[in-house]
Order: sequence, then C-alpha cells, then structure tokens
Amino acid sequence: MRIIPAIDIINGKCVRLTKGDYNTQKIYGDPLEMALLFQDHGFKYLHLVDLDGAKSKQIVNYKILEKIATHTRLKIDFGGGIKNLSDAETAFNSGAHQITAGSMAAIQPELFLSILNLYGPERIILGADVLDRKIATNGWQNHTDIDIIEFLGNYEKTGIRQVICTDISKDGMLLGPSIELYSEIIQKTSLNLIASGGCTSIAEIKKLENIGCEAVIIGKAIYEQKINLIQLAELC
Repeated sequence: MRIIPAIDIINGKCVRLTKGDYNTQKIYGDPLEMALLFQDHGFKYLHLVDLDGAKSKQIVNYKILEKIATHTRLKIDFGGGIKNLSDAETAFNSGAHQITAGSMAAIQPELFLSILNLYGPERIILGADVLDRKIATNGWQNHTDIDIIEFLGNYEKTGIRQVICTDISKDGMLLGPSIELYSEIIQKTSLNLIASGGCTSIAEIKKLENIGCEAVIIGKAIYEQKINLIQLAELC
C-alpha cells in the first residue's frame, strides 16, 4: 500500500485544519522544506492541496506546486481550485503528476468527464469528500444530498480508477480513519481507494491495508508527531 504525505497550503504556508474549518488553521512552515523532508525520508508521492484555491474560483498556489515539482522528484497529486480545463492545464504545466477533482465532479460532471477523457484515468483522481455519507464541495464549505456510494458508482462506469475519499468528520481529529465507510466502498465498487483523514498510527495504516485500500494520505499525524516519520517511511 502506498503511503502519501500531505501538504495543505494557505497564503503560501503549510497548514493543517480541523474538519476543514479554515478558522482552525495551524501553520507548520514552508511547503518546499516539508516536501524536501519527505523526499529525504524516501517518500515518492505527495498529496498537495491548494486550500486557497478550493474556496476561490481558480487555482491560487500553482507557483508553489511548480517550485516543489522543480526541486523534488516527488510525484505530486494536486487538488484544490481546479474548476475548469484551464485550471487542469495550469496544474499539469506546473508539474503535477496527477490532479484530484471533487467539486467539479459533483457540480459539473460533464466538464469533469471531458477532462477525464482528455488526460485519461491514470492522471485524473476523483475526489470524494463526505460528511454523514453526503458529498461536500468547494473546500467543504458547501454540502450536497449526493450519497457517497451512488456518487462513486456513477463515476465507476466512466472509467475512473482512483478515488480519494476523505471523511470530513475525521479530518484533523487524530481519532482514527473511517474503516467502516472505506470497507463499504471497497466492497461495493472496484475503484482503487485512497483513504484520507484521521489516521494516527502504524496499526491503523495496516488496518487500511488489510481492508484493501490502495493508498493512505497522512497529514496532521505527521506534523503533530503522532506517527514517527522514520517508521512511516520504512513502510514504503
């Protein structure tokens, strides 16, 4: 199972939120320095989120993406603020290996499918951020009535292969991941599931691996030193 460290960006800084609440942001320093630290420990992948972009109408922090892509060998999955084809092009031109689109997939499915068809399922990840099983959009500021299983089932038919699912109620809480929800997704779809939110220990990572998750994104547990970075890197 792949282990993917996360960097979230607000105002050019590496931050973490609690349950997606922008008022809870805690700053952890420079994104490039953090990315280099991950690379030095042997990580190969990075989940990079433009939280400024997620709330606005377009990507905001693409220059930071470009800087990290230029100065590291990390394969970057970039999300946040990708609202149209121009944003997707900007992300890829700035060095993204893959992009994650969630709000677009929920609100503008035809646009999402056009980008999926243009770049292919190996470069496009479906974002599925959920609260009480319902899809949330625009940096988790807006909520829909779309059920997570229905949402994933519909996109499974389009050829999408990977999905990042974040349980908002778990994100930044350091209370463990949504094992039950992820198990249901794995049982009811054939998508490669990337778990995100709440993971705090090596034991929990192994639980996610045992139920069949393809990868796990680790964020706050690294920054708050709940998980030893050296031990985490050894799992890679």
